[in-house]
Amino acid sequence: MTAAGPSPATARFDLTGRTALVTGAARSLGRAFAVGLAEAGADLILVDLPGADGIEETAARVTALGRRARIHGQDLADTAALSGFADRVRAEAGPVHIVVNNAGTAALERFNEITPESWSRIMRVNADAVFFLSRRLAEHMVADRIPGRIITITSKNALVAEAGLAHYNASKAAAQLATETLAVELAPHGITANTLAPGMVETPIDGEFPFDREAFEAAYRERIPLGRYARPEECVGALLLLASDAGAYLTGARLVVDGGVLADQMPRMGFMPPYRSTL
Repeated sequence: MTAAGPSPATARFDLTGRTALVTGAARSLGRAFAVGLAEAGADLILVDLPGADGIEETAARVTALGRRARIHGQDLADTAALSGFADRVRAEAGPVHIVVNNAGTAALERFNEITPESWSRIMRVNADAVFFLSRRLAEHMVADRIPGRIITITSKNALVAEAGLAHYNASKAAAQLATETLAVELAPHGITANTLAPGMVETPIDGEFPFDREAFEAAYRERIPLGRYARPEECVGALLLLASDAGAYLTGARLVVDGGVLADQMPRMGFMPPYRSTL
């Protein structure tokens, strides 16, 4: 008696035989995405800054699942180097089927405190790298006749503004529209391009805040209809939809995973009477 194969529903999400490249893979969302893709059967190319703390742990998590993990150190702010980097990845690892543009950076600065250098750095990592790395990898997909997947991790800040983050907001909005444009231009080749926009995620945040961070986070949780920050793993399901055959007809789409923040234009629930059943 032979063992039953995967169900049709499971098979739609199966990534066996595919290779996924994830930027910002050393920790947090990047690690969760890499592990989730490996659980679905993909081999991984893990990209982060050279010597990034945590990248070896991500690789170990991937290989423990029986999947291959290759580590590449690359500063994505070096825009001119990205085409050559993509070529090296293709030569060393073979065709890339899935690109996850996850790496990002931010700085909390008022509009009149932002320097040209700060603006440029954030735009290069969050927007320029997304476009130029995706562009070159997409060219390889076309040449290899691969119906690939390009997934850009933006933010709810790509859709609504937040004080103190003018450069970050602008960079995520730019990445959103760049990805949608790729969706249109790559559609004839069967390549999809979509964005995943997380809200607040439980993740280590570096840097100092010029205000009471704990009070801010407590107030923000009250603003989230689901009442809490997301765990990184809770964004993986949306990613797998975009990466797999289950999402083959999704392109130019944006999936918002924010606990309902953007659906609630006015945080009124706290002032309304408690729910009473009508059953």
